[in-house]
Amino acid sequence: MTDLVILTGAGISAESGLATFRGEGGLWEDVDLHALCSAEGLAAQPYKVHAFYDARRAQLREVAPNPAHAALAQLQKRWTREARGTFTLATMNGDDLHERAGSRNVLHLHGTLFAALCAECGNRVGWEGELPVREDCPACDAPALRPDVVLFGETPRHRQALEALAARADIFIAIGTSASVHPAARLIGLARANGAVTIEVNPAPTGTADILHVLEGPASEEVPRLVRDLLAGAHAVPF
Repeated sequence: MTDLVILTGAGISAESGLATFRGEGGLWEDVDLHALCSAEGLAAQPYKVHAFYDARRAQLREVAPNPAHAALAQLQKRWTREARGTFTLATMNGDDLHERAGSRNVLHLHGTLFAALCAECGNRVGWEGELPVREDCPACDAPALRPDVVLFGETPRHRQALEALAARADIFIAIGTSASVHPAARLIGLARANGAVTIEVNPAPTGTADILHVLEGPASEEVPRLVRDLLAGAHAVPF
């Protein structure tokens, strides 16, 4: 049995046409992200913050999953159907591209753009389109719905569960995220401490010491190749 944990970041979605938060040419390169993505910003300018997430949600409907998303969905299907071991797919992205490609039970560390969260009772509800400020919660009737995303200063979701999974993983793969910053760096470190094979897929290596193998190139090209290799090998990566 081979326990597999995969963590994806903004890089995998950027190849579908989604602008990343930061970086040259990013859609929000010149925006004060802390003002739009923090609890303080939400309290100070709720209309602007809601409009920001409304725009991101609308942009998602203009793009589609790419071959990397599709390959990971196929990997999950085969890995579980053939009882090769546990399969965990976690993402730091708020988009639904993994799900639209066919992945199931995705752990969204930073929440999702397609849900609203009640700031009063904690109820979550699926959401499409614009989310008005002071929208009523269907559970408690409080006018307190906000985007269901993890704001700066808030604790990432599923953190403890994912750390436990990484600590017993046999293979850990980081795709489209810097393996040198948290939470990726901590998760990779936990996996290596367990003796896991650690793999990074990025256009350029991050130079993280705990990464054993680097697949340098676009995720849409490297991930399908990696998935083919994983499925061809019985219990390990055939490097």
